[in-house]
Amino acid sequence: MPENLYIALLHYPVYNKNKQITATAIFNYDIHDISRISKTYGVKKFFIVQPIQKQLELGKKILYHWIFDWGSTYNPRRKEALTGVVLKEKFDDVVLDIESDYGKKPIIVVTDAKAYPNSIGYEELKEKIYSKDNPYLIVFGTGWGLTEEFVNSADLILKPVYGEGSYNHLSVRSAAAIILDRLCGR
Repeated sequence: MPENLYIALLHYPVYNKNKQITATAIFNYDIHDISRISKTYGVKKFFIVQPIQKQLELGKKILYHWIFDWGSTYNPRRKEALTGVVLKEKFDDVVLDIESDYGKKPIIVVTDAKAYPNSIGYEELKEKIYSKDNPYLIVFGTGWGLTEEFVNSADLILKPVYGEGSYNHLSVRSAAAIILDRLCGR
């Protein structure tokens, strides 16, 4: 398992269905499912970036319930997965956290449902991650995807997940599962 892999789920800056920049709401299933996926594939930390204070408080309540309150005894396996979740208000705080944790600034890899020129393939990224020279942060967007400005500011852009047909709008939970399996699965 990689010891240098982190992921982040961004609720801002993302697009809404009208291609306007917005912040999206925290979704309970994203927290639970992506934390379980992260734990399964050895992700060091799963960051959730949420700039809206009320939404951040909701995320804290959900985590508190399952890690420290009644949920921790009701489902210890969920508690185990959720202990790897870190809530942050800003993306820059995620980068600083990883830099403090690993001693190096992470290589930022963004995911998107559309192809960009010079996107990196899964095998090539997997080799880089397993070389353990640098920490890697894979960033997933909510809503209708990360803004183009954010995507273009990344160090690497991962090739999209394609199915058989032309439809290509996976839930972020599904995309995270497929991508982490391709990068870290046996």
